Amino acid sequence: MHNIGMVKTASGSWHTPMPRRRLGRSDLTVSALGLGCMGMSEFYGANEDNESIATIHRALDQGIDFLDTADMYGVGRNEELVGRALRGRRQDAVLATKFGNVRSPDGTHLGISGRPEYVQQACEASLLRLGVETIDLYFQHRVDPNVSIEETVGAMAELVKQGKVRFLGLSEAAASTIRRAAKVHPIAALQTEYSLWTRDPEAEILPTCRELGIGFVAYSPLGRGFLTGKYRSAGDFGENDFRLSTPRFQGENLQRNLALVERIEKIAARKKCTAAQLALAWVLAQGDDIVPIAGTKRRKYLDENMEAIGVTFTSEERAQIDHELPSGIAAGDRYRSTGMTSLNR
Repeated sequence: MHNIGMVKTASGSWHTPMPRRRLGRSDLTVSALGLGCMGMSEFYGANEDNESIATIHRALDQGIDFLDTADMYGVGRNEELVGRALRGRRQDAVLATKFGNVRSPDGTHLGISGRPEYVQQACEASLLRLGVETIDLYFQHRVDPNVSIEETVGAMAELVKQGKVRFLGLSEAAASTIRRAAKVHPIAALQTEYSLWTRDPEAEILPTCRELGIGFVAYSPLGRGFLTGKYRSAGDFGENDFRLSTPRFQGENLQRNLALVERIEKIAARKKCTAAQLALAWVLAQGDDIVPIAGTKRRKYLDENMEAIGVTFTSEERAQIDHELPSGIAAGDRYRSTGMTSLNR
């Protein structure tokens, strides 16, 4: 069989070449699939730094150049890890990081800050940890309710003038906040959770981004790994796994959500792909202005995720998925009550 439209990798396997997508009307183009690096340092079980760095290198080798981290992940350790992986390869990557979720050295959450002086300090600290001179895309991780978005974005715009940041982004911001921010400085991307079980952005956020020419970066496109079908009970997660503290992964909600995953698996079986590939392909199919950042710390899952690029849907298939997995189908909130208060504001 000839692999038409496919390329051969250094390891001898074939894969669909990675297309690129432009973030809104900005001049920033990235791989259609990004790599979320958070889980490499915290939240999802033990860290395996060597395998994580090998995963980042594999991503870069395969054309995934959009890497996403944040200063809060591992209390700075994730930025340091990504920085180590990029030594000698900085030119191969489009690097995104975030500020705003403040933590003490022992990991205690201290709140959210969008104060102008904090924006400057946070950026300089991230540049040091990453070992780079410029951040390609700098996100405000959560909106500070006590500081006007105009002040925060004004300080972020100063970083662009200083040459420390190329493009600006927001995360989990409300439509009205996005509009106000965009009047201060162009916003290249909004990063918000979006997947087959989190379709809230479709109502107002995505239309606002499209109206304003802002790209959409979808985090947790695999539902924090749950939509892959690799988890069948609470016992499948490690004891310190962040997911077990959130409503969707607890008790009756977990049982109802497992039934949702079974629907995804049945559709994937008909498409002759894995549940993970179907879930990623669905996000990719929602628009060329959407870039999902699937998180993994292992090469085998990265390879699986990459194959989602080759999965396409007919209009009938998309309608069927909408019917079987409508917006609002997931049982339970995305975060605990404290986390929910910082969303969409």
